This record gives sequence, C-alpha cells and structure tokens, in this order.
Amino acid sequence: MPRGDGTGPLGQGPGTGRGAARGGSGGRGRMGGPQAAGPVGDCVCLSCGYKAPHSVGQPCNQKKCPKCGALMTRG
Repeated sequence: MPRGDGTGPLGQGPGTGRGAARGGSGGRGRMGGPQAAGPVGDCVCLSCGYKAPHSVGQPCNQKKCPKCGALMTRG
C-alpha cells in the first residue's frame, strides 16, 4: 500500500488478472475461441467426402485422407 489508503499499485487488485479478463473458455478445444469445435466430431475430406473420427490432440487439417491423400478439415 504505497499511499496508505488501501488501493495498492495502479492496475492491480481483484478482477484484473488474466483469468478474469477472458471470462472462461467453456471447455471448447485447446484454443477456446467461440468457433472451437472441442474434442468431439469428425474430420472430413473436401475432395472425396470421406469421414473419420477426430482424434484429440491431432488437428484435422494435418491429417491426410486414407482414400485420396488430400488434407482433411473439421466437419
């Protein structure tokens, strides 16, 4: 309390930390944005339409389609 009035340093105090500013992510994926798909869903090939279950920790856009070899996306 530098001034002795109980306020402390400017910009510090309850409700100013990183956790309070984000408001929580809702448990939707690692990045936590509003478009994050979370751990459930499928990876889809845009070329041939093949669907495969999404694996946690492995992004769909880094998987290759086992049928045609094209990169997959989250569907």
